[in-house]
Amino acid sequence: METLVHRLPNSGAFSKLVGSAPAFVKAVAQLPAVAKSEAAVMIRGETGTGKELVARAIHYMSGRAPYPFVALNCGSLPDTLLEDELFGHERGAFTGAHARRDGLIAQARKGTLFLDEVDTLSPKAQVDLLRVLQDKRFRAIGSAVEREADVRVLAATNASLDPLIRTARFRADLYYRLCIFTVSLPPLRERKEDVLLLAAHFLEKHGVREKPGLDLSPSARAALLAWDWPGNVRELENAILRGIHLCQTDSIGIEDLGLYPNSQKACESDANPEADALSFAAAKRRAVALFEMEYLTRLMAEQEGNISQAARIARKDRSDLSKLMKKHSLDAKMFRLPIVGSQGSS
Repeated sequence: METLVHRLPNSGAFSKLVGSAPAFVKAVAQLPAVAKSEAAVMIRGETGTGKELVARAIHYMSGRAPYPFVALNCGSLPDTLLEDELFGHERGAFTGAHARRDGLIAQARKGTLFLDEVDTLSPKAQVDLLRVLQDKRFRAIGSAVEREADVRVLAATNASLDPLIRTARFRADLYYRLCIFTVSLPPLRERKEDVLLLAAHFLEKHGVREKPGLDLSPSARAALLAWDWPGNVRELENAILRGIHLCQTDSIGIEDLGLYPNSQKACESDANPEADALSFAAAKRRAVALFEMEYLTRLMAEQEGNISQAARIARKDRSDLSKLMKKHSLDAKMFRLPIVGSQGSS
């Protein structure tokens, strides 16, 4: 399957954001306009939806592209270390400070500072960041001299900030400083038509020289489409990486991906030691589900998502075929060939 990419002008290595789902295209279509501004941006989305990739795209489309892009996961550091990480310190500022050290704000000078999991900032860190955004100034630990904070701040969160603001765990004034622009990335389960496009992209990206022409089997494609992807695009990329390296043929199978042909709930039930996973009935259900998924995936792919034509070939009533597809979380739109356009296509 040919990969559709949403091309972003002047974004260098990050010119390819893969997808054709309307919610995704709507989110990334605003990036060129957002990049032209110097204002802060809040990128929202579940874990694994590609928030840092979007932040990098904004940076590389902006006037700050020649300068550093510096990323920090705010949840990875305790409050005592976060201040030093952001602002740096002077020699002798505290025990162990044997040399002067620039913080990330100084390291990102003239460039972009990306703060992931900004919702995890402590109250003190929120005050410090607010001052940087308001005054464009900062002071290293142990220094009496203020320095200019010539940096654009992009932030990201996988949490809803509204309840945190209501309970005073996140400052409202900081929220409004960070949310001048907002980019909301949809979870992968809401853009299922992009699953196979992304899979093809990752196959190309991570393909190994020893396995040229590696592809996905029909059952593997069916499993990818049926999965709910709680880990979103990152989980899908990991599954494809797993498949590339575990596959012993020229076609990646379900067992290589570590997925099952039916839904997660059914898989969890079959994996339960107290369930009848080894019974004849369970084995039959799994075999039938696998056959149905393989058959439907191959049929709909060949007919490019045309349900009426597929129903005639399958010799089934159109409504019955639609119900069977719904049972396996398949949508005809997933199988329609994308139109690969030029810059700004959707």
